[in-house]
Amino acid sequence: MNKKITFSFIIVLVFFISIFYFSQKDSSVTISGVKIAGQEIKVDLAITKVEHSRGLSGRAELQEDEGMLFVFDHPAQHPFWMKEMNFPIDIIWLSKDKKVVDIKKDARPELYPEIYTPSQEAKYVLEVVSGFSEKHNLKVGDKVKFSY
Repeated sequence: MNKKITFSFIIVLVFFISIFYFSQKDSSVTISGVKIAGQEIKVDLAITKVEHSRGLSGRAELQEDEGMLFVFDHPAQHPFWMKEMNFPIDIIWLSKDKKVVDIKKDARPELYPEIYTPSQEAKYVLEVVSGFSEKHNLKVGDKVKFSY
């Protein structure tokens, strides 16, 4: 009888752990890069709420071909700020069909607690080095491709 109870408990525990794990991750976890303005950007993903909150905070730098892609569960006007950032960035909001819907150029750490909110809803947000948008003539409406 004890073995049946233990086995049942383990099954229920695995079930709840699975539900928690899969509710925290998006099916897009395989994204490894973003092609934007003709440039390939290697991305780290921010998928969970904890990863969204941490973002690039505390990182020393970001290379020209690196970025962070935030993947949200649903499109919304996701706000961003520069808490605990060590360098300026461009923040690029992308629609669910992967088009640029807004850009904040040169978001600077010293302007915290200023909050940047896009003019339209976005499902993804890409953070890249400051000056990227200007250098590559990025504009609202540009199409973006993900690499898997």
